[in-house]
Amino acid sequence: MPVIKVECSDMDVEKKEKLIKALTQAASTIMEIPEAAYVVLLNEMSKDNIGVGGEMLSKKQH
Repeated sequence: MPVIKVECSDMDVEKKEKLIKALTQAASTIMEIPEAAYVVLLNEMSKDNIGVGGEMLSKKQH
């Protein structure tokens, strides 16, 4: 059973569904393993707990 792990900031449910589906489809196509075999784990973190370029993600301009 292949496992795909994603570390990311918070996402709404619709984005999570799209990401899980897209990752599963891509991996299944490339690795030639049925989609049903994949497990996708999303580890969401608050933007206060992510630093990019030495700055908290929550304080960066988007």
